[in-house]
Amino acid sequence: MGESILTPAFGRVDGALVCEGVALETIAETVSTPTYVYSANAIREQYARLARALAPVPHRVHYSVKASSSLGILALLRSLGAGVDIVSGGELYRARLAGFGGEDIVFSGVGKTEAELREALEARTLLINVESEGELRLLERVARDLGVVAPVALRVNPEVTVNTPHHYTRTGERGLKFGIPYGEAPAVARLAASLPHTRLLGLDMHIGSQVSELDPYRLGMLRLLELYEQLRAEGAGEIRYLDIGGGLAVTYDSEAPIDLDAFADAVLPSIAASRLTLLVEPGRFLVGNAGVLLTRVLYRKRTGGREYVITDAGMNDLLRPSHYNAYHRIEAVRPRGARVVADIVGPVCESGDFFALDRDVDDVQPGDLLVIHSAGAYGFSMASNYNSRPRAAEVLVDGERFGVITTRERYEDLVRHEQLTPDWRTGGCS
Repeated sequence: MGESILTPAFGRVDGALVCEGVALETIAETVSTPTYVYSANAIREQYARLARALAPVPHRVHYSVKASSSLGILALLRSLGAGVDIVSGGELYRARLAGFGGEDIVFSGVGKTEAELREALEARTLLINVESEGELRLLERVARDLGVVAPVALRVNPEVTVNTPHHYTRTGERGLKFGIPYGEAPAVARLAASLPHTRLLGLDMHIGSQVSELDPYRLGMLRLLELYEQLRAEGAGEIRYLDIGGGLAVTYDSEAPIDLDAFADAVLPSIAASRLTLLVEPGRFLVGNAGVLLTRVLYRKRTGGREYVITDAGMNDLLRPSHYNAYHRIEAVRPRGARVVADIVGPVCESGDFFALDRDVDDVQPGDLLVIHSAGAYGFSMASNYNSRPRAAEVLVDGERFGVITTRERYEDLVRHEQLTPDWRTGGCS
């Protein structure tokens, strides 16, 4: 298979790949490799497309920080008017540093700690998406101790079937760890409405990631609206938000991205009739195709009848191919013209360290640059220091200018919080 389809932000000038108006060769020479490169205008365009589709109803777009959490990306999205959806105290810290106020933040996550709940309340977040009765009761206690009333939305598992490329990315089916089982949601909602230090303001769902079908959204939303009507009939009149999560699909290969017009047709009429404010939590949709991983070929190797292209990026830099069996398009920055079927692999000491297997790619040689496309979501944010490898740099391109938004780690960064000799203490056992 050829590698000719590019996202609009990435094209060729004089045969070589560029991001907007900046040559990727220039970035590699200036910043070295491996490096994540993001197009600011690609992010702006995706945000604008989604905002236009949702414009007929009151809505808020809360970017899912876990997709790509660098401060430079968060600051760009804040400038566009986005809020954020977070899943940890660390993401809350990042969001506040990037300039988001509490009213811009929705705090999700199935396992929030007591400390995180306290931090969310102190930050005056818009909503805390509660995922269990136990969490609700803990939140009530923390809010009581702080002398505040917690703004609550219930994350309900709508128990709808979702087809996604990998079962790890399905979150709205019966029996999964996420959300409150649909049948238990009315009782938890009544409890939330009755507790003195919680205020039930919203209902929430998240059905999965990389979802291209409309029926799961439609069915899940209708189940939430049925619950809303039931609760309203019982007097729970303060609910004002309906959060349908994120998961909107993008293109990695030949699959179709989600049709935003059809998505709007499927969900907006019911939202309009309910007069609730719609919340959406896109992550991958906004940044997935806006980013690439730029890497340099170290070696070519042939063994056991297989051809290997060995790069300076590894599975610690981009885990998705190994973890999800995910497909990413791979291209030479400056093609040589000939093709080869090869495994594109990294230097990590694991057989699972690969980006592509048996892939028809340009016949690159040591020193050549490769681009791994559609790496803007769950790329750098899932990176690790496995094999004591410093994490890559991140670069943002805006028109004809580029800048580093995350500096490449150095060896000393790897051990910054470690001690050769521990500060020994006694355990007090007798």
